[in-house]
Amino acid sequence: MNVESGDVGVTSARRVENEIRKAIITMEIPPGAPLSEQDIAARLNVSRQPVREAFISLARSGLVEIQPRRGTFVVKISLERMLEARFIRESLETAVVRRACERFDARVRTRIDFYLDAQTVAAEAGAHYEFQRADELFHAALAEGAGCPSAWTVIDDIKAHMDRVCHLTLPSATALPRLIGQHRAIIEAVDARDADRAEAALKVHLSEILKALPTVQASHRDLFI
Repeated sequence: MNVESGDVGVTSARRVENEIRKAIITMEIPPGAPLSEQDIAARLNVSRQPVREAFISLARSGLVEIQPRRGTFVVKISLERMLEARFIRESLETAVVRRACERFDARVRTRIDFYLDAQTVAAEAGAHYEFQRADELFHAALAEGAGCPSAWTVIDDIKAHMDRVCHLTLPSATALPRLIGQHRAIIEAVDARDADRAEAALKVHLSEILKALPTVQASHRDLFI
């Protein structure tokens, strides 16, 4: 973990939260692991106050649990929470892509090709976190281009429960190119103003986690509740 000092406009607590969230999602800090306020403050070269604030925020998101007199722990992956997050995400993003087919900001559209190229580069390098980050930027741009960026803000707050499972599926040699192809199918449907095709492509994309779930659970039983 490494807090970047150049994040203009972002509080120290928010930067710390982002770093801890990243470490949890990538399994650098595995489910069930204890979190030490003092150790993280020293590791990130910050005071304990922003770490304490980050823990509180992550607890609200359901990623950590603060147990009085015992400490703070990374919550194990909950199948129920993950499926709920997926349901909410699909419901919101379905509305987003349908609206994107009605109108889409041309300035945002130019960025989407950049994000798809970034995913391709990350896939070829086996850089899984960078791949996930470009994935997030693609979906955020869909919402922004459709004129409803707040929809992604809501999704981003809950999808961490999906992200940990997604991270466990990414090492597959075939998974990354397939996901990029699904992104291209979504944006091609948006470009064609074909709302039904865009919605269908999105649902195919978001169903990937359901197909991978049985294998992930069988291989990583200790990570799930």
